[in-house]
Parts: sequence; structure tokens; C-alpha cells
Amino acid sequence: MPVPTRLANDGWWLCESTPVAPHSSALRITQRGCFAMTNPAHPESTVSPARTNVLTIRLWAAVGLATLADWLFYNEYAGISVVIFAIALSGCALLTNFAAIERRRLLPAGLFMTAGLIPAIEDLNPLSLGFLLLALGVAAAMLTNSGFDSLADRARALQELYIVAPFRLARDGIKALDLPVISSGIAVWIVPVVMSCLFLLLFASANPLIESWVSATNLARLTAYLSLPRILFWVLALFLIWPFVWLRWHRTRAKSGPSEPVVNVPEFLSTATILRSLVLFNLLFAVQTLLDIVYLWGNAALPSNISYASYAHRGAYPLIVTALLAAGFVLVAMRPGGPAEQSKVIRPLVYVWVAQNVMLVISSILRLDIYVQIYLLTYWRIAAFIWMLLVAAGLVTIIARIALKRSNGWLIRLNLLAVLLTLYASSLMNFTALIADYNISHSREVTGQGVNADINYLLSLGPQALPGINKSPEIREGNWMLVGSRDSLIERFRRERASWRAWSLRDWRLRRYLDEQASRPAG
Repeated sequence: MPVPTRLANDGWWLCESTPVAPHSSALRITQRGCFAMTNPAHPESTVSPARTNVLTIRLWAAVGLATLADWLFYNEYAGISVVIFAIALSGCALLTNFAAIERRRLLPAGLFMTAGLIPAIEDLNPLSLGFLLLALGVAAAMLTNSGFDSLADRARALQELYIVAPFRLARDGIKALDLPVISSGIAVWIVPVVMSCLFLLLFASANPLIESWVSATNLARLTAYLSLPRILFWVLALFLIWPFVWLRWHRTRAKSGPSEPVVNVPEFLSTATILRSLVLFNLLFAVQTLLDIVYLWGNAALPSNISYASYAHRGAYPLIVTALLAAGFVLVAMRPGGPAEQSKVIRPLVYVWVAQNVMLVISSILRLDIYVQIYLLTYWRIAAFIWMLLVAAGLVTIIARIALKRSNGWLIRLNLLAVLLTLYASSLMNFTALIADYNISHSREVTGQGVNADINYLLSLGPQALPGINKSPEIREGNWMLVGSRDSLIERFRRERASWRAWSLRDWRLRRYLDEQASRPAG
């Protein structure tokens, strides 16, 4: 047999020692390092057995994961089932992409994946599901994408994985059906299956026992499991699974040039303009800060036509908008390396102004706290507290960027990390139970001040509000309408969480609490 001596342009090793006849063979090195025999006269018949086997394994892995998804999710309430599926998906992704994995990143990717699973184990909600998807995408990109370095690369990789890559299944499936090995594998089963069915029908007509067995299978009952929604579920599952079964990334060339983008500042934001603006801004903000010190922090008496509740409520949100506008002005005016940033006069004025903005945010938090003490908690008010803390942290990091002479990219990454950590902590918090417990314990029925607790609102929050609702004096006094609504909520919770698939750590704690309450003697 001639030895291959030359690599052709199309990737085929040709034998120069012997002329290549029209029907002679050549060797091709596949991406996996395997040699495949081919007929150069018919290149379309060329298939690497190793490549075919890998693609076949990936297709079967996708079908197996789709079957698992059907068992876990179709017509079922989701809970711990999402965690189980995520672990199975990541395990299959490791096996089917093992040759492309960077071993040194296995530990950090595993830790990141574990951190993403914890919120979903605690409770499955949109926030915890988002962290789970983020962990899956980041772990996959860390292990198989060598260009996963900058923040833009990471965002691009996640966009490709969840938006672009699912549509590759149709193209890859068509290619798989065109592979001669797979096509021939299907073809060799057509005649045996068809002939076997024909023989089975003949035997059934000749043998009553076989006829009874065929009738017992009840093919109509088997097809009853098929429906349009279930078919669509399978199609969607396969499309979402395929990017992980076959991880591929679009490579982009690194752009040359400065890492920090050049910002063209308008002429009306000259150094003199910025200086005058900061002087006026500091004076104006000083008036607001002084008023807060006197009335908000010093508890001075307000005019008779203004209540503390209205003073607190009206000021909370506009002051946050003011702080955001101030932050935007500082970022534009104090661009890295610009003349304003180097000015020894402007820098102290910026520090004073940002400090006043931080003071405004803290005052806004106090205003909102006063309002909540009177009108109790809601989800939006908790979100406002969190948002205000993030704004304050963002203002502090702006000062840090100017003082440390860091880039805007550094500032964005630091604030993005703060947002992610805040959302992660929020995904572990049971805000429903917090709202119910706070509103009952601070209601007029309990303290004699403020407003009455809105039990109907608490019931609308869901089963996690039940421990707080049970502390309500109206429930303890036996208000039949509220007790009936509470019992209906308990029944709904037990019905929806009856399957183990819907289990979560938070629901398990609630179920244990309800069982303890049910076992206590009445009265």
C-alpha cells in the first residue's frame, strides 16, 4: 500500500510515489486526528468514521436529555427537577465535548456551576433560574472557549450560546442525515422492519394467541401520548440542549488600538464650564442637604400642611434620579486623562459634590424607611431600598475611579459585580415571608399605630406568606372569610407541590411548618 506523502489543499494526504488512479484511495486527517479512506473521484462519499461516531453520540445524547426533560417537566411543576436537569446537561456537555475542554479551568468552572445551583435549590424563581442559566453558560464558555477573557467576549459568548447556537440543530441534523454511514445504517433496517411487520400481521391472522398479544399492545394507547404541545416541547428542548451537546464558538479577531474608547466631549463641557457647574451644583445641593439635616435627621417640626409621610415619600425617588444624573455628569466631564480630571481645583469639587450625592441617597433611604414604617412593606419598596444602596455604591466607585485613575471599563466591571452579588443575595432571600411578617408585626392591629395590614395582599403573595399571615389577630380571632382564604392557599400549595419534582428547600421548610401547625390542638 502506498504511503501518503503530501497534504493537499483540501486536507487529503495523497501518495506521490504512485500515480493516483481515478478509483484509488487517499487518506484524510480529521479534526480528531483520525485517518479516513476516500475515493478522490467521489469526495462527497468521504466520511470520517470517528467524526460520524462522535456526531451520532451527540445526537443520541440530545435525544436522551430531551427524554429526561419530558419526564421532569412536561405537565409537571418545576423545582428540584431543574437542578437535576442542569446537572445532567452539564455532565453530558463534559462527555460530548471532552476533547475541547481546558483541564485547568475545571475547578473554577465547577465552583461557578455550584454557586449557580444553590439559589435554585433554595427556591426556583425567575431570579434563581437566571443565575442557573448564567452559571451553565459561563461554565461552558470557560471550559471550551479560549477567547473567554474580556467582558465583551463573555457577553458575546452567552449571546451566541443562548440565541444563535440553538438554531444550529436544524443545520447539523440535515448534515447528519446526509452522512453515508448514518444513511446506510438507517437503510439496512428498513427491509428487516417492514418485512417483520408483514410477517407479524400474517402470524396474527393465523394464530389467535399472537392476535391477542397484538391487540393487548393497544397501539392507539401508545399514540395517545403524542400531541402537538408535547411535540413542540420536544422540539424546543432539543433546540436548547443542542448548543451544550456540541459546544462551538465563533472566533473574533482581537481589535487593535487603545483599550479605553475615545470620548469626544462637546465644547460646552470645557474645563471652565465644568468648574462653574460644580460650584453651582455644590451650592444647590448644599441647600437640599441642609434641609434634610434639619427636618429629616434633626426631627424638626415641619409646616402644618406637610406631614412626615408626604415629605418622605415625595423626596425618595426624585433624589435617586438626581443622583443618577449627577453620576452621568461626572463620568462625562471627568473622562480618564482629560484636563478636568487633572485639575487640582475641579477634583476636590467633584469629591464634595459626589459626597453630597451619597448623602442624598442615604437621606432617600431614610425617607423610604419612614414611609414604610407608616404604610408597611411591598415588593416595590424592597426593590427601591436595594436600588438606592446600589446607587450609593456606584457613586463611591466613581470616586474610587477618579482617585485611583482607573478606566471606565474598570468602573463598569466593578459595578456589574456589585449588581450580580446583590441579585445573588436577593435570590436567596425569602422576601414574601419578610413582607408578611413585617406587615403583620407593624400593623395597627398589633401596634395600635400606622395602617391595618392588608391580608388579601399578603395572600396574593403566595404560600410563603402563610407563617406571617397566621400571626394576624384577625386569623387568630377566626375571621371566617380570611381563614377560608388561608386554608385555600394551603390546599393549593400542597396540591402544586405534591410531586417530588417541585421540591425546593424553601418549600420543604414551609411544609414542615404547616405540618407542625396542623398537629397542634385547636385553640
